[in-house]
Amino acid sequence: MAFPGTWMTESESMAYRVVPKCACSTIGQIMFFSDHARYFDGDIHDSTSGLHKWNQNASQPAIEQAVKARKPVSFTCVRNPYARILSSFFDKIAGIQRNGKRYRGNLIPQIMQRYGVEVGSPEDNFDFDQVTSFRRFLLFARDTIRWRRPMEPDIHWSAMSGHIATFIVNGGRYDQIFFTEKFNEGMQKVLDAAETPVKLDVNEVPRFNESEGHGPKRLHKVSDYFDDLSQHLVWEIYKKDFQLFRYDFDNPDNKLPKGEVDLDEVHAKLGR
Repeated sequence: MAFPGTWMTESESMAYRVVPKCACSTIGQIMFFSDHARYFDGDIHDSTSGLHKWNQNASQPAIEQAVKARKPVSFTCVRNPYARILSSFFDKIAGIQRNGKRYRGNLIPQIMQRYGVEVGSPEDNFDFDQVTSFRRFLLFARDTIRWRRPMEPDIHWSAMSGHIATFIVNGGRYDQIFFTEKFNEGMQKVLDAAETPVKLDVNEVPRFNESEGHGPKRLHKVSDYFDDLSQHLVWEIYKKDFQLFRYDFDNPDNKLPKGEVDLDEVHAKLGR
């Protein structure tokens, strides 16, 4: 069995299936604080101690044993698919990464050439047609997910249901799935259910948005980026996300879910 993308506190109080672009930096820091009474100094994705991660070989036996035994409170967090794919574009495609470089080396020149995506630069204050470029990027994202070309799908725009399913099919079970849009309420419920060495109030936790400030600001409301074709592509890519997590497909500007997640349905449909 394997639990890719899973983080667990060293106290084994919580196990979290990471879904990129869904508040994972803040969640990781909360988990770290709940064991050590301090936040990790830096990007939590860079930590190599203080938090079990599946991509660290030494952590794998502890994660597998605890998750299979249902010891930690197991959870994940989801986000409106429209907002998530927009965030992926502005962070990973249009933005400059923390190392001062573009994401994944030659990826940006490749999609500029093949799809006509423009991204601007810090020198010109990221001056480009955001709507047109995003819609062209969406075609690229669809191609990577549906046909796995010109590259394999990236974790930042792959469907949330695909990430979340790996935890289930390998023997895990979620106790809670909450919404980024109702973060404080959902994260507090997880903390209240977990036996953490350190107690904390989510309302007092700073937000750790590691992608903030490295790229252009979104200039338009969400719906302006999605014409009929773009909405069709979003449905093609994220149909299961909209259905399982109760988000409003018809109104891109309605970021809030229309209902609560049915955990039994999620396990039944993603555990096949």
